Amino acid sequence: MKNLLADKSSGEDIIVKVKDVTIGGGNLTFISGPCAVENLDTLMAIGEGLKAQGVHMIRGGAFKPRTSPYDFQGLGIEGLKILKAVGEKYNMPVVSEVMDASQIEEALKYVDMIQVGSRNMYNYTFLKELGKLQVPVLLKRGMSATLSEWIYAAEYILKEGNMNVVMCERGIRTFETITRNTLDLNAVAMIKEHYRLPVLVDPSHGTGRRELVKPMSIAGVSAGADGVILESHITPDNSVSDARQTINIKAVGEIMEQCKIVRSVL
Repeated sequence: MKNLLADKSSGEDIIVKVKDVTIGGGNLTFISGPCAVENLDTLMAIGEGLKAQGVHMIRGGAFKPRTSPYDFQGLGIEGLKILKAVGEKYNMPVVSEVMDASQIEEALKYVDMIQVGSRNMYNYTFLKELGKLQVPVLLKRGMSATLSEWIYAAEYILKEGNMNVVMCERGIRTFETITRNTLDLNAVAMIKEHYRLPVLVDPSHGTGRRELVKPMSIAGVSAGADGVILESHITPDNSVSDARQTINIKAVGEIMEQCKIVRSVL
């Protein structure tokens, strides 16, 4: 892949601003929140705890693309309204997934960064529409996408003029079945070496097991990641979605502290 806008040869490393949070440029950014927005009271409690730990941004799913049509699909726009209320109260920018181009205009009333989910990475029409805006985009890697395919997905956004793209390695599907996915830290190191886009790691989806979230967060930062995105909840076992990989608020703080230590050593 030559002469791409994402190449190191194309210019300085890209730094993405989400309100007062800077991703890239040597910063270590932490994003956390529940897999799915459940209700205002629960998210307020989560937001209060995360803010106290120093988390920079809050995340939560309002539109939930699920493998089974019978699983919880999210609260939709009502979930985004709850996210906005919590984000404003605790001065934390909001990131949430949007499913297609028809939802962008309404979603931007409530979110500060749009997440392109793993299942949507190949939705090139959607990516082009995001490219026409200057909204920050969190581009998650497709669950079976090669690194080249992931970079080209970013190019669809960059080519339209929107340079506010952050990559997110969230694990890929391999022959391994003990973990939910395989967190590909090779890809993180390759992006930092050859491309100018900031990259986050998502060890929650990358492992699917809460006991592995801390070591893989540390490993991701060691590989050069610009930050970590973590699924968290005040009562993880009661989370309506992805409870097995969700950690508590205290664990978020412990992970942040250890990642900061690793970054300072590096």
